[in-house]
Order: sequence, then C-alpha cells, then structure tokens
Amino acid sequence: MNKNLSYTFVGLLIAATLVASCGKANKSGRTDTYSSGEISFAADESFSPIIEEERFIFEVTYPNAHVNPIYTSESEAMNMLLSDSIMLVITARDFKKEEYENLKARRRVPITQKLAYDGLAIIQNNANRDSCIGVPDIKRILTGEATKWSDIYEHSKLGDITLVFDNPRSSAVHFAEDSILGGQPITSKNVVATNSSPEVIDYVEKTPGAIGIIGSNWLNDKRDTTNVTFKKNIRTMYVSRYSPATLDNSWLPYQYYLYNDNYPLIRTVYALINDPRKALPWGFAQFIASPKGQKIILQTGLLPMFGNITVRDVKVN
Repeated sequence: MNKNLSYTFVGLLIAATLVASCGKANKSGRTDTYSSGEISFAADESFSPIIEEERFIFEVTYPNAHVNPIYTSESEAMNMLLSDSIMLVITARDFKKEEYENLKARRRVPITQKLAYDGLAIIQNNANRDSCIGVPDIKRILTGEATKWSDIYEHSKLGDITLVFDNPRSSAVHFAEDSILGGQPITSKNVVATNSSPEVIDYVEKTPGAIGIIGSNWLNDKRDTTNVTFKKNIRTMYVSRYSPATLDNSWLPYQYYLYNDNYPLIRTVYALINDPRKALPWGFAQFIASPKGQKIILQTGLLPMFGNITVRDVKVN
C-alpha cells in the first residue's frame, strides 16, 4: 500500500444489548445501583480524553448516575483500589498475581474487563526530519546507549536526544520497562517525565531534540471523524519493530494498524473492578464495554475490544 496515497478506514458494526442490574443498600451504607448514585473511580491520566467522552454519554443516558474520575498515575490508581478507596480503575494492565490474591484473601471480588487497544505514539518536534524510528533504537535511548540523534541517524544535526514521558509512574513508563526493556528499569539520564500528557506535547513542541511517548488518543484531530490525521503542532513518527526503520517497515498508530498488529507499541486498556455488589462501578465499566461505549472508543481513535470490524480501502487523490 502506498502510504502517501491511501488510507485504510476502520468501521465498527456492533449488535448487542446492555444488561442492567439493580443494587440495594447494604451494611456499608452504599445506595448506588448499576445506573444511579454517585461514585469516584481512578484512571491513568493518559486515557482521560476517552473517559471524559464515556462519562458524558453515560450520565446523559443515566441522569441519576454521577461518576467522578480521579486522573492520576497507574501506580497511584492501583494503590487506591487495593486500599479500598475506590472500586474501579481504568488503566493499561491487568491485576498482578499478588494484587489479585491480596484482594481475594480479604474476601473482595476482583474482576477484569478488557475495553480497547491503544497505540503508544512516538511524537517529535517539527524540526526533526527523520520520520521513522525502530523499537531497538527506542530501547537504546531508554538504556542510555544512544544519547545523541547522530547515534541513530548518522546525518542528524539535532544534538542530544530527550525522551519525555507523561508521569514517572505512568502506564507508558511501565510499558516501556516491561515490553521494550524486558522487565528492566529505564537507566538513561536523557529520559525525563512531566506531569501530564498535554505537558509532553508542549515539551516536544518547544524542544527540537525531544521525542515523547504518549497515548495516541491525545493526538487525534476532533474534526477528522476517520481518525487518520493528527495534531499539527508536532509530528507522529512511524515506528518499526526493526532497525534501521524505513517507511516500508514502519507504521503509524492508526486503528487499522492496531487491528492487524502492524504497529509494534500496542497496549490493552482494562477496567479493573472490585465491586462485590455490581453496582455503579460495575455499571460504568460495562457501559464502556457495551455497543454505545465501544462506538465512543472507535471515535476517539482507539480500537474497540468488541464488535464486528469491517475494513475498506479508500483511495485519496
């Protein structure tokens, strides 16, 4: 496929029904039900654009329900769940074995609900004209083996590389350590972290030698319903499993390239639930997994977990 002339669009056809249930007050004093009441839940900040859209439609659909997100790091969100401060976390990993066993030992009911697939995007400053990067080169940056752009591209005049994450304890950092470094920690002094995804975009926009790792849902142009254009103040790099990376072996985090597994930096989005009554925390998680919630996932640029995917090629002149 000629990447300059063709784009592949992903459509979603879902036919299912949302099954609701009712909750009752118990000894804890909770009065929330599957579709009413008020709760707080935690989520990795990188998923906030998706969650805000899901929350808005959920509360329009169920006017008596109010779900209040706490956007934080993945680690802090899990700590809140394990300490019973909340009953729902939306993040990019499943329960670890010890977390699951801890909750079961305390007679909790931990449940995992898969929601979507997300592509971690590599963004660069507009001054960087090298549009492709390989996962082996990203690994060299994370370990400190590559500290200058000339270590990757011999002709580059950009100088030092700075790789920027959204939070030092975020799901993106954990993905890099687990999936790129094979469980080893990041050791490069050229790797820094901000406090949020918008700050990563701002940093990269202002720093010619910087690249950022960020959830692809932050980059979609809301005016483009096909989700194949990205924000114009930075550029998104093509990513390859190999080095050297070329346009022939590299991909952007479009939905279709998540669908066919071409894009190498794919992570799963989970709802982790600890709600024995299956009331409002459970209800909101199941709404995201429902046909209406999965259509919202599609529109935000991620790949829905459920539904029949139809693919068609469209030639662009």
